Amino acid sequence: MPHLAVNGIHAKYGSLDVLHGISFDVDRGEVVSLVGPSGSGKSTVLRTLVGLTPVTGGGIEVDGTSIDYRSSRSVRAARDRMAIVFQQYNLFQNMSVLGNVTLAPRRVKGRKRQEVEAEAMDLLDLVGMAHKAHAYPDELSGGQQQRVAIARALALRPEILLLDEVTSALDPELVNEVLDAVRRLAAEGMTMLLVSHEMAFVREVSSKVVFMDQGKVIEAAPPAKIFDAPDSERARDFFGKVLRG
Repeated sequence: MPHLAVNGIHAKYGSLDVLHGISFDVDRGEVVSLVGPSGSGKSTVLRTLVGLTPVTGGGIEVDGTSIDYRSSRSVRAARDRMAIVFQQYNLFQNMSVLGNVTLAPRRVKGRKRQEVEAEAMDLLDLVGMAHKAHAYPDELSGGQQQRVAIARALALRPEILLLDEVTSALDPELVNEVLDAVRRLAAEGMTMLLVSHEMAFVREVSSKVVFMDQGKVIEAAPPAKIFDAPDSERARDFFGKVLRG
């Protein structure tokens, strides 16, 4: 049984259909990457998983349990098991790094400050930011702020981490420090579903790559297969262009 099963989901923005029967599985401990041209629906898939974009057809299961996105209780249960990190870090500017990471576990989960802060320091160490625990966001680079955002998501103790183009808003020289943090999470066995345009990184870290276009899954395969010998003409055209040079 897959840890996460996406079964033929459909979604709309207003009257516009943006997902057309998306299906794929993520096993526990896997890193699955969604790739494809802009506008193919990759980020929308992540948003549907946490109930930010309504699912209009199909279904999503975690460990065989269906998520009912019409039920606020079911959506809250899904968000207890999945956490998402967006392109923009959205840290609270009036709080320290430690304050940002501990806020949700204390306020939402009702956990004790001492326990939460000890765990937060471990998470900040995991993403290479423990030395900045008492700094404020405006004292950090973009890459450092994104690593704090990842630690903040991990503080909710998710089973599945969703990463939506977490390097796209960064200057090129800051990208690697965020990718290094994701590498460490992968080595720790974190189940991750990520959207990324960093193709070398996707190839390195992924267990499976799902290629999307126009709201559909065109092909899904291990990275070596999909990068070097894709089955579909559309995937061959896409990877031939993005990997050229």
